[in-house]
Amino acid sequence: MIKKLRKAVLPVAGFGTRFLPATKATAKEMLPVVDKPLIQYAIEEARAAGIEQFCMVTGRGKTALVEHFDVAYELERTLQDRNRTEALAILAPTHCEPGSITTVRQQVPLGLGHAIWCARAFIGDDPFAILLPDDLILADEPCLAQLADAYTQTGGNIVAVVEVPHEHTNRYGILKPGRDDGRLVEITGLVEKPAPQDAPSDLSIIGRYILMPEVIKHLALMERGAGGEVQLTDGMSKLIGEQPFHGLRYEGRRFDCGDKVSFLEAQIAFALKRPDLADAVRTFLKNYV
Repeated sequence: MIKKLRKAVLPVAGFGTRFLPATKATAKEMLPVVDKPLIQYAIEEARAAGIEQFCMVTGRGKTALVEHFDVAYELERTLQDRNRTEALAILAPTHCEPGSITTVRQQVPLGLGHAIWCARAFIGDDPFAILLPDDLILADEPCLAQLADAYTQTGGNIVAVVEVPHEHTNRYGILKPGRDDGRLVEITGLVEKPAPQDAPSDLSIIGRYILMPEVIKHLALMERGAGGEVQLTDGMSKLIGEQPFHGLRYEGRRFDCGDKVSFLEAQIAFALKRPDLADAVRTFLKNYV
């Protein structure tokens, strides 16, 4: 029996040094794309996949991430008094069920695998999703919902994958493929950031995962991998052969919002999807292109 997916972990403890000075006093996950912060895109995507409980793995200076999903009594009362119904509707998606968001601290930056291990009490014995807010995906059907649909068919572990340029394999977790129907691919091995000459394929894992709780026992060994960090990829690789493990070529376009150029491109792409902004954006782009 395939257990229902209800939990998601969001690793958000990073410093965001590539966006200094903007991130000196602001969590990088609070940087907006158009008018919505990255963390809200991630939470809304998780909700669309049926997620009910969220755990943010945070660090110092990240309290704004939780406050964003709290009730802002003074603001909302003022909007009500002024009959600002449109503004209130915009705030509605920032409301979460009481008790649905919890946080744990990652006191030292020991890697993504360590961050997930920090959420072990929240995960318990349940399957769980992981969303990296830096990976923003523009899709008709939210990426995690696509993964969740596939999970109901395959069970076990499933990750979102995309083809990357062969010369860039040393930037990503790369999978060794088995059976492949063009959309769903069996994973027979995983390598973290292999040199191009050593890469088993050009299929890269991006920041969307559905994993079984057994990965925690492997992460608990605190084995250091690439970059001297506890790599999630290394922990996942130990599940291969023990449990089903698949990659899904999702439908949509990914923007790496940890990269300045990709972040700027995301602003344009998401604005062009907005009926209230698209025409004006196309007009001003003509002044620069």
